[in-house]
Amino acid sequence: MAGMSGKPGNAKDRIEEAATNVGHRAQEAATAAGHRVQETASTLAHRAQEAGSTVAQKASEMASTAERRTDDALSNVGQGMSSLAGQLRQNSPEGMLGTAAGAVADRLQASGRYLQEHGLGDMADDMSSVVRRHPLPALCIGFGVGFLLGMALTRR
Repeated sequence: MAGMSGKPGNAKDRIEEAATNVGHRAQEAATAAGHRVQETASTLAHRAQEAGSTVAQKASEMASTAERRTDDALSNVGQGMSSLAGQLRQNSPEGMLGTAAGAVADRLQASGRYLQEHGLGDMADDMSSVVRRHPLPALCIGFGVGFLLGMALTRR
């Protein structure tokens, strides 16, 4: 062993020390890589949470806008119904036909006022309470409307 200086025990010690150093360095590199992976995962999770929050906020804004537009449209329909009731009263003839026209005008005016004063949420609540009070007729009406829609939408 011409290239080795020193005692043979020293070479063994140096090899063991080098192996230990390599092991420590590998462990440090693995720990550092683990920290970087953890940081990257945390950053990605935070970005995904922000994106989800933004999407939820935009959906909420769109739903609010749609509800507001629907409420405005219902109010306009209600104004039209009230106006039609007034015209019907003005142009109704005397007698029994006039009495019937007056009754129709009263119902139109009441319905128009309801549409002007109540929004879509109120209507849904009212419909829900009617269904709770009268479940069987509501079920029959729902079945009938579904049947008619099914017939209208199927091709023959």
